[in-house]
Amino acid sequence: MKKLLMVLSFALVLFLGTSIESSAASTVYTVKSGDTLYKISKSQKVSVSNLKIWNGLKSDTIYPKQKLKLSKKKAKTVAKKTPSRSTSGSVAKEFTVSSTAYTAYCKGCSGITRTGLNLKKNPGLKVIAVDPKVIPLGTKVHVEGYGYAVAGDTGGAIKGKKIDVFIPTQSKALKWGRKNVKIKILK
Repeated sequence: MKKLLMVLSFALVLFLGTSIESSAASTVYTVKSGDTLYKISKSQKVSVSNLKIWNGLKSDTIYPKQKLKLSKKKAKTVAKKTPSRSTSGSVAKEFTVSSTAYTAYCKGCSGITRTGLNLKKNPGLKVIAVDPKVIPLGTKVHVEGYGYAVAGDTGGAIKGKKIDVFIPTQSKALKWGRKNVKIKILK
């Protein structure tokens, strides 16, 4: 009986040691040659925007052997602070833009934004498509008639002072139409 308990104890220690080791290893990813943030986000099931936030990346540039944090625990914290759920922030700039609306369900649409947000799984997010030369991706904004949002997507027709607001249903997107709205860039 003592031998059986010792064997089981040893097996348990071995199992727990392996679990802790693999758990720690899965919170960090080492970039390989040919990797992109998009490829990593797909394989690790995290968004590109979270990868950039967790690792303090200002651009999509990554390097082989670079270590990237994959902390999913922080993802919940980040999601709670998204502008679509926040009403705070002082105004850095304000101007008028031409706006249209889009959905995640058009023909050929994946529902994944340029920054990696999944609009099909998160239809309540407030996201706008922008020209990153005018409004950088990740910028918190307030759009007249739409509310607080994040600049999280781009589009082929979005050039200059134009935006596309994400609306979950096609009928509501068509109802939005095309209109000039004031946009506030938040600090």
